[in-house]
This record gives sequence, structure tokens and C-alpha cells, in this order.
Amino acid sequence: MGTFDCITTEGRARRGRLHTVHGDIETPVFMNVGTSAAIKGAVSTDDLREIHCQVELSNTYHLHVRPGEDLIYKLGGLHRFFNWDRPILTDSGGFQVFSLAQLRNITEEGVAFASHMDGAHIFMSPESSMQIQSKLASTIAMAFDECPSSVAERSYIQQSCARTVRWLYRCRDEMARLNGEETTINRKQLLFGINQGGIYEDIRIENMKQIAELELDGYALDARLLAETGGLAVGESAEEMYRIIETVEPYMPADRPRYLMGVGTPVNILEAVERGVDFFDCVMPSRNARHGNLFTSVGFLNLNNRKYFDDARPIDPDCGCPACRSYSRAYIRHLFKARELLGMRLCVLHNLYFYNRLMEDIRSHLEAGTFSAFKRERVPVLGRRAED
Repeated sequence: MGTFDCITTEGRARRGRLHTVHGDIETPVFMNVGTSAAIKGAVSTDDLREIHCQVELSNTYHLHVRPGEDLIYKLGGLHRFFNWDRPILTDSGGFQVFSLAQLRNITEEGVAFASHMDGAHIFMSPESSMQIQSKLASTIAMAFDECPSSVAERSYIQQSCARTVRWLYRCRDEMARLNGEETTINRKQLLFGINQGGIYEDIRIENMKQIAELELDGYALDARLLAETGGLAVGESAEEMYRIIETVEPYMPADRPRYLMGVGTPVNILEAVERGVDFFDCVMPSRNARHGNLFTSVGFLNLNNRKYFDDARPIDPDCGCPACRSYSRAYIRHLFKARELLGMRLCVLHNLYFYNRLMEDIRSHLEAGTFSAFKRERVPVLGRRAED
């Protein structure tokens, strides 16, 4: 079991440290998303070290489809496969099963579905998800769960949560078995459970109580499909997300890390940290960057706008990322217009550096006891469009 130390608190906000076999994770932390063992935008693991990435996140489903967990196992696990010596979290594949598959059949045993790539038949169960993640040898494995839509009927969400709890017991037992095998690459792989329940507070609380009984290495709140379907974490519904966090947080074990899956904007992160969340991930900073949408210390901007045509300043004068140290807004905008991949790469490096630096600032202010003041100052700025 990984040991989580809560170093200090400010209200519900926590400054912590998770000890893992691949090094300590300082929290709150933003995990940089590399779905297929690579950050989209031509970002290498050397780049990740330079932009202060602590944890890389890869996806079980995508790696199972291509190149396959057997190849990665043969080559020594994910860390050796893409030359990364720091922690890796693997998502279980559950979200992709329910968001990408056109047709699927859910039974107590697991889920049968067609691959989104070639239509090939795939069956995934709690056991097979754990087996794939064990072969990947990630630092942290996520439990296999059903991800019901936020607009599903209350009765269905209740049934789904009950099944997910039963699956979680199977995930725990299978991981314990795998971690005891001599041929397992990472025999200290950690397991995080996932809280479900849509927007229903009572279902969320009951589900959290049930999964907390398993004394896992960490616990997550799922906001991914909720975001996709217009539920939590989208626009006006962000307040719904904060309400759910506030509702569930008192029932989450205080001596385990808390992970808000699939969130979010810098403002979302500040608000969630204030409510007791430790781990975050989201594809948004890298996805936005690939289209020239950037986060800065004075708000967000779209580098494609004509006003940056001859702008000699860096993206953010207060930023120390590789792009801002060496290139102007005008040059990077030119790269986008010329469809040169370097422009996309520089912008991805910038946005991820911005997020990683934001987490460093959050940790520093928690240590100093000034996080609340920092949040009050930064939320209005980070939530607006840059004026210049």
C-alpha cells in the first residue's frame, strides 16, 4: 500500500505527499495525459521532465488495442517502453468502453463491445482490466467501473453503482493475486477506487461509504461522462460539481489521496483544491494548445487572432516554459498559419508547464497558509480572456 502523508491543511485544502515505488508525488498534482503513452503534440519524456511533470497518465483501453499489453510487458512495462522514471497512472478503460463503443453489452461478468478502431470484439471485466494494467506495470491502477451518463434514470444509476461496487471487490482481489506473482513487473502497484452516483447526493454518499470499506490506496470522484453529457464541470454546471465534491468529501478517507477525474480548467482546479481534492487530470490543456488556445498569468488567449500577427512578446512574460523563453507570439502564430507542427508542440509545452507551475504555486501557498488569499486573487484572472 502506498503511504499518503497529509503535510498541512488550510480549511479542507490539503498539501500532501504520496509515496510510491516510482517516487514521491507532491500533492495537489496535475497529471499530464498521454493516452497512448505519449502526450499529443510531439512531447517527449525529456520534455515532461523539463516542464516539471510529476505523473504521466496513460489509458488501458487504448494501449490494449494498440500495441497490446503483451508487447509492453515483453519490453519491461510502460516505464521502460517510453523511457519515463516517474509515476504513471493508468485509467482502467471503463470510460472509453462507455464513451467510444457504439454497441456494448453489460453483464455482471463484464462488458462486451466492439473496438472503435476496427470493430474487433473485445470483452473487458474487472479481472482483465487489472491483468492488462499489471502487464503495463503502472504505478497506480484505476478500478474498472461503469460510467453511467449524468442524464440516466435514478434507478439505473443505483443499479450501476451497486454493480461497480461488486466489480471493485473483484478488482481488489485480482490485483492482490497479481501483485503476489513472481512474474509481475511492479508488485507494488497501487489501486484507486472510483465514486459514482451522478448528480444524486445520497447515491454518491452511499457509494463512497461502501468503497471506503475496502481501504484502497486512493479514491476518485468521476466527472468525465458527466462533463461529456452536459452534467458536472461544464459551464454553468460547474457549481453542481462543486456541490458534489462538498457532499462526498467528508466520507472520503482522510489518509488517502482524492482524485477528481477529467477536470479541468485552472479555476476548476483551484475550487476543487479548496474542497479537498489532491489529484487532477484533463486533456483540455494539451487539446486547447493544439489549436492555439493558451493559458497565461493574465487570462486565456487565442494565438490565432490577427492582433498577435506582429506581437514580439512571449506567450506569457511571466512564464519560464521552453516556448516563452525563446519565441514570440508572432513567430508561434506564424507556425500555426504555416501548419508547421512546431507551433503545436510549443503551445502544448506551454500549457502543460502552466498547469504544472500552477500546482507548484498551490502547494507553496498551502505550505505558507496563504492558499485562500491566492485563490481569491487568481480565480477572477484565470477565468477571463487576456485583455492585451
